[in-house]
Amino acid sequence: MGRYLVYRLLSAIPILLIVSLVSFLIIFLVPGDPASEIAGPGASADEVARIRQSLGLDQHVGIQMLAWYQRLLQGDLGQSILLHRSVTTAILERAPVTLSLACLALVLSVGPALVLGVVAAVRQNTWVDQSAMTTALLGLSLPDFWVGLVMIYLFAVLLGWFPTGGYVELSKGMWPWLQSLIMPAAALGLAQLGLLARITRATMLEVLRQDYIRTARAKGAPERHVIGRHALANTLIPVVTVIGITVGILLGGAVVVESVFALPGVGRLIIGAILRRDYPVIQGGLLLTASIYVFVNIMVDILYAWLDPRVRYE
Repeated sequence: MGRYLVYRLLSAIPILLIVSLVSFLIIFLVPGDPASEIAGPGASADEVARIRQSLGLDQHVGIQMLAWYQRLLQGDLGQSILLHRSVTTAILERAPVTLSLACLALVLSVGPALVLGVVAAVRQNTWVDQSAMTTALLGLSLPDFWVGLVMIYLFAVLLGWFPTGGYVELSKGMWPWLQSLIMPAAALGLAQLGLLARITRATMLEVLRQDYIRTARAKGAPERHVIGRHALANTLIPVVTVIGITVGILLGGAVVVESVFALPGVGRLIIGAILRRDYPVIQGGLLLTASIYVFVNIMVDILYAWLDPRVRYE
């Protein structure tokens, strides 16, 4: 396992290099210029040119790329053009919001999805199965921004149970923190709940048809043991794979949800950087998101061996 872990960590390096290269080059395809944003709409061409020179944007692409990788090797993501602070500092200030939102959305989606999927499979072709899969289909069909707007209108405006937006730090109390995140997390995790529920049901149905399940039932094992110890344990491998993919989807979906609920997270920071052509923030945000996604996939591979003793990495 140790050798495999080292191999996966080393194999992640070329992936991150490719991501860093794409994130650097893609900004040159985006129309606009940060120098024009800084100078303002009434600035002359000479003023814009001077700002471009001071920022190093007038240099050749190859020189800018070399400087970009030199900073990365030193752990420096560069300086934000418009925030006047390091990109690392700007991201770290907002990372707790996005990570809290994604983790809470993951909790709200994984638990109910497993329950819905297992119950639907055990009660196949009954009203319970149809109700669970209808709920999953609705979750997959409804866009998260629309769900968020409906939640704001129902639970914040009409009922007044939750704030319409904003973020409360955990240091100010568990309940205020949870109130500020419960609606965004529910809106973000609803689609993933539907996906995980359908995957769980399909995998559980396949497992329940296996010979060892029939053998366990023939020996008189209680049904809860057959489902919990035998069927569910063998269902979790593909489900864990989907959960790993879900983490990346949640991080990407946080961009929209943070904008709807006015959460000061990394997603909203990247959106603002795109609108204002703050290239270093865009590059740093993309690289950070890709790094988290690669790390999660490595953790999923490790979980395989823990969940299934038959899985061994040589």
